[in-house]
This record gives sequence, C-alpha cells and structure tokens, in this order.
Amino acid sequence: MNKSILIISDTHIPYHHPDLIPFLKEIKKIYKPDRIIHIGDEVDKHAMSMHDSDPDLPSAGDELKLSLPIIKELEELFPKMDILDSNHGSLVYRRALKHGIPKAYLRDYNEFLQVGPGWKWHDDLTIQTSNGPVYFCHGKVADVLKLAQSMGMSCVQGHYHSSYSIKYYGNSLGLYFGLQVGCLINKDSLAFRYNKTQRARPIIGLGMIINGLPKLIPMVLNKNGKWIGKIIT
Repeated sequence: MNKSILIISDTHIPYHHPDLIPFLKEIKKIYKPDRIIHIGDEVDKHAMSMHDSDPDLPSAGDELKLSLPIIKELEELFPKMDILDSNHGSLVYRRALKHGIPKAYLRDYNEFLQVGPGWKWHDDLTIQTSNGPVYFCHGKVADVLKLAQSMGMSCVQGHYHSSYSIKYYGNSLGLYFGLQVGCLINKDSLAFRYNKTQRARPIIGLGMIINGLPKLIPMVLNKNGKWIGKIIT
C-alpha cells in the first residue's frame, strides 16, 4: 500500500474545472493509485463565505444541490478517499461556531454530501511511504519547504492555488521534499473573481507520490481553457 498516492488538489465544487471528472478518470487509468487523498476545499461554499459573496452566484442551498451530482461522480470514481479539513470545506461548522450553534444540531460531512463511510475527513494526516513518513495538510505556510523543515519530514499541502512545485532539502537524517499541489478550479468562475487583481494566476493540476517520490501532473489546457484530453507524463 501507499506505493502510488494520488493527491487531488482544491476542487471547489461546483466551481471546479469542467473537465475535472474526465481528467481524474484518465489519471486513475494510467497511474492506478492505491490511495487517494483530497487536500481539501472539496466544495467551495461561496455563499457561506466570511467575505462578501457574489450576488450573481447560487445561494448556499442551490450551491449544495449543484455540488451533489459531481460529488457522486467523484465518489463512484474513488469510493475510498481521505479528505483534509480546510477553510472552505469547514465553512458550515465555522459559521455555526460564530453564531453559537452546538455541534449536536449539525450533520457531518458524509451526511450532507451524501457519501458513504469510505470518505474520511482528517485535520491532517501522516502516511508511511517507502522513503519515510509524509505529512499532509490543507495549507499552513506559503513555503511548503519551510513546513517540511519544521515538521522534520516530507510534506504536502494545497490551499495556495498559484503555487505548484516540488522542493527538496537534506540533512544528516535524510532527504525530504515539500510538494505544493495547485488546484482544479474553473478560474473563470465568478467565485474566483479576486484572481483578476492578482499577479499570479491559478495553476490547474494535481500531485502524486510514487514509490515515495513526488510528482506533479498538470492539466494541460488549450487556448480556450479546456483540457487537451491527454496526460503529459
């Protein structure tokens, strides 16, 4: 186990890239991962944001309705998946905490996303690989290598949509990496209007760890922003 770990980056369903499912199907076909980790922000929950919401986007209820069919497809593709707790994914609970709603009144992730027990949420996660332990979190610091150095092990994170890299460092105990996965969003959605004011743009892709070593797999797009339909290995 853990020979081929697929790390699905921030999907922000229903504002995901329109080729998300075909892309993931091809990844599964080629790499046959034995463990699936979603780095978090599996759903966007834009209407629940702590920031101003775009009035031209769906309400919170409609957003969930739009998300469920995609979530179902994702579960059919990957019935077992570990998901990292994240700032967007946890919005319903953070909103409840802010307004004093006890946990007893709330449904858990599996129930409101209508998925089975094969999907499991974690605050963070450490997995053993052939090259030592790897720590996974949604996103804690902008420089993933600094996170790896502070943790004393290889680290993987998402959250920073415009960051997509593999960095290494070594010490007397071994060689460690920091893997920063990008995202799988539809960058043209109104949910990401803020990107237009930023110099860096989202990088569409995901990551893998194969036999203990990190790999980046970008979703190569054509000039219209559509996936070209094949994986560049």
